[in-house]
Amino acid sequence: MKKIYNFSAGPSMLPFSVLNQIKKDLYNWKGLGISVMEISHRNEHFLQLVQEIEQDLRNLLKIPSNYKILFCQGGARGQFSAVPINLLDKFSNNPDYIESGYWSQAARIEAEKYCVPNIINIKKEHNGKKTILSPYNWKISKKPAYIHYCPNETIDGIAIYEEPIFDNKIIVGDFSSTILSSFINIKKYGIIYASTQKNIGISGITLVIIRDDLLKKSNNVVPSILDYKILSYHNSMFNTPSTFSWYVSGLILKWLKDMGGIKKIELINKLKSDLLYKTIDSSNLYFNDINHLNRSNMNVTFRLLKENLTNLFEKESYNNGLHALRGHRIVGGFRASIYNAMPIEGIKELIKFMVYFESRYG
Repeated sequence: MKKIYNFSAGPSMLPFSVLNQIKKDLYNWKGLGISVMEISHRNEHFLQLVQEIEQDLRNLLKIPSNYKILFCQGGARGQFSAVPINLLDKFSNNPDYIESGYWSQAARIEAEKYCVPNIINIKKEHNGKKTILSPYNWKISKKPAYIHYCPNETIDGIAIYEEPIFDNKIIVGDFSSTILSSFINIKKYGIIYASTQKNIGISGITLVIIRDDLLKKSNNVVPSILDYKILSYHNSMFNTPSTFSWYVSGLILKWLKDMGGIKKIELINKLKSDLLYKTIDSSNLYFNDINHLNRSNMNVTFRLLKENLTNLFEKESYNNGLHALRGHRIVGGFRASIYNAMPIEGIKELIKFMVYFESRYG
């Protein structure tokens, strides 16, 4: 079978060793004679798995004891609603929404159903390159209900590497595409959320890390399935959870620990993106329009100067085992999503193909 490298933005590729373990466990998990997909979420073996997952997350991310870990459903889009309806009250109804790309804008649009956000656009363009203002230059309100931002915009291929600097304010971060890929100072945040289908496994659950003082009853009418206090009280099992997704996430966390943890995977991710950006920058066919300081290490976007070759590039790359490189439909071009599970060999194969393609058609 030809080696396939999946550059999809999500659901993304899984480590090969994890896929092998899933195959091994599929029909007979822990010698129980049944699949993990069939077992009750109240079963003692599954409850033990959940405890291990939480402990592995705490160890990997260095999550302080005053933060709760929740496993929610509805994807990150569900959190676009959950965040405002849990945090807002009659005394504080105006959060700040930092806009840096498609997903931060989508979060703000959803929040407008519940409040009147202050929109802070931090996108700029200089010499044909898109850039992001440093947090030191964000025009934050004096007393925002909270500050919401997205450190990595998967569609735009643009990232914010400076962490928030706003003391005594509730910072909410959508870390869907960067969680577990680099160091995060959890103490700076009130809430961090991340859908799982990029760096934590497969789709089906959304990780929420919330400071326990924020587990209060909002003055809003909160649907129970989105109520952080209820979810925390029931240990994320207020309703039947996506058990298989939890199981896969557990395997991913074990794999990441075996890889050397966050510090090691961050170095690997930087090496992967540097190699790919170097190839783009040294080319006469490919170009990237993001300022060097804001280039995403997770989602490398590029275009072809000869746009008439776009369809041919997609076809030939796919035939060479390089899948899902087409950019998002709203921006076009190409996007190589190189999350934790993408090995360095996949990057080298993509570079090899890009060099070949330019030599033949460029």
